[in-house]
Amino acid sequence: MAVKRIVANIDTPNVKDLRAFYVDVFEMDVVMDQGWIATLATNGTAPVQISVASEGGSGTEVPNLSIEVENVDQVYRRAKEMGCAIVYPLTEEPWGLRRFFIRDPAGTLLNILAHTN
Repeated sequence: MAVKRIVANIDTPNVKDLRAFYVDVFEMDVVMDQGWIATLATNGTAPVQISVASEGGSGTEVPNLSIEVENVDQVYRRAKEMGCAIVYPLTEEPWGLRRFFIRDPAGTLLNILAHTN
């Protein structure tokens, strides 16, 4: 038996606004919307992964989701322009990541990252 996909589900009383947040910040596509649930996706494919951690690195809280992007600086600027509270500033980490943390409107802690090597 092989895992084909893992889907992150974020609990929110306001699906419409949270859907708009992910579309606006990450330029994701709405691939399904039933009103009570919306699924967002990109055209890319990635291996199935789950991380288990006792901290988020550099003394940070463990994020709920890690989202790898092509251009972390661009997403950081977009998040700041949208007024997102930056929980952990844009940082080049010694283990080869450039990343920052924000919370989505539902309170989900997001680790937005790009590999530097």
